[in-house]
Amino acid sequence: MTAEPEQTMRAVVLDAPGPPEALRLRTLPIPRPAPGQVLIRVRAFGLNRSELHTRLGLAEGVVFPRVPGIEAVGEVAAAPGGEFAPGQRVATMMGGMGRTFDGGYAEYTCVPAAQVIPFTSDLDWAVLGAIPEMLQTSYGSLTVGLDARPGQSILIRGGTSSVGMATAVLAKQRGMTVLSTTRSPAKAAALTRLGVDHVLIDDGAVATRVRALLPDGVDTALELVGTPTLPDTLRATRIHGVVCFTGMLSNQWIVENFYPIGYLPRGVRLTAYGGEADDLPAHVLQGFLDAVAAGTATVPIDRRFTLDEIAKAHAYMESGAATGKLVVTT
Repeated sequence: MTAEPEQTMRAVVLDAPGPPEALRLRTLPIPRPAPGQVLIRVRAFGLNRSELHTRLGLAEGVVFPRVPGIEAVGEVAAAPGGEFAPGQRVATMMGGMGRTFDGGYAEYTCVPAAQVIPFTSDLDWAVLGAIPEMLQTSYGSLTVGLDARPGQSILIRGGTSSVGMATAVLAKQRGMTVLSTTRSPAKAAALTRLGVDHVLIDDGAVATRVRALLPDGVDTALELVGTPTLPDTLRATRIHGVVCFTGMLSNQWIVENFYPIGYLPRGVRLTAYGGEADDLPAHVLQGFLDAVAAGTATVPIDRRFTLDEIAKAHAYMESGAATGKLVVTT
């Protein structure tokens, strides 16, 4: 006898903004992909601040009820258009996942084929689940946002976030001098282990200490905290240096009464980065996975959870205690 295919799945549903307990584990029908879509059997997914924003009601364009989750890794279950073979290991991210359509907090997710990236790897699913959005954001910030060059210096503001730690890894691979901040002295050793050259304890004002190390200022800076620290990050950057605004760990992203001439130091350039799946080429993802397997790159995972522990995982993310990525396996 041939076994009947699965018809239902476990999924996390958010009916409306609320506390971590608002994330409810339910049984839902498995989505049916149309041509041009890919059904993925989700094996793991990383947690992201944007999902916290969704749960808190801070994200725009979210329609409830919703299965959250802007990324996932797993195996192709079906691709009616023939873009991928069943069983192919893939990653997916962004493109409206978890906001305008159901995302990765489930045993299956259905996404447009254009935002699916194939890879080959025998790494543990939890390790694989930590990588896609973290790597896409770090790689995109360095390339699109900063146009970073080998030998340059970089200040990473919010260095013990998952993106901050991944950026440190990528920057050191490029031969850059890395300065990273953390508000917690207890987290400094984690940055040193990644190869960070200078760890700065962040009290809100690090520009003076940056210039004590590099009198002209850093060549590039990645702002992951948000608008509260952005002016100080700009002051830490040299003339013709570039600051890329990528993250909002502070949940503050609006500059009130912005007057460019008064706000921007003379000659310092401010850019921003918010990317999509196509900002992470398949060869970049594969190269990073191969480097992790070879032991020449590190995936900064703080803690692993199961799907049943999603409320606990969100509470931990919201606490700000994590050093690195939080991952959920299904």
